[in-house]
Amino acid sequence: MKNVDTTKRTPAKHDWQRFDAMTEVERHAAALSDPDAHPITPENIRRMKRTPQVKVIRRALGLSQEDFAARFHIPLGTLRDWEQSRKEPDAAARAYLTVIARNPEAVSEALQSVP
Repeated sequence: MKNVDTTKRTPAKHDWQRFDAMTEVERHAAALSDPDAHPITPENIRRMKRTPQVKVIRRALGLSQEDFAARFHIPLGTLRDWEQSRKEPDAAARAYLTVIARNPEAVSEALQSVP
């Protein structure tokens, strides 16, 4: 076999020397001129979806993934997908997670089986 470098090389996307030579004012102007890098406005923030942080809720309750899933009747695989950002909860699940975060005892009580 030949001693050939087969590593794929991609050209640098950024000219860091040029960036380092810019002043703060020039950097700010360059960022504002980029259509993909506009700052978030209060109007945009209101339109953004707020997804409850499942892992934060679960840890605040001191529950393992298995215990949280069982207690709130959420499939364990679904819970793991949400926590690992493989999937986003839909609107109903986001609402359910918000209720769990605000009043977990009421949700647990409502879900208990009646003999």
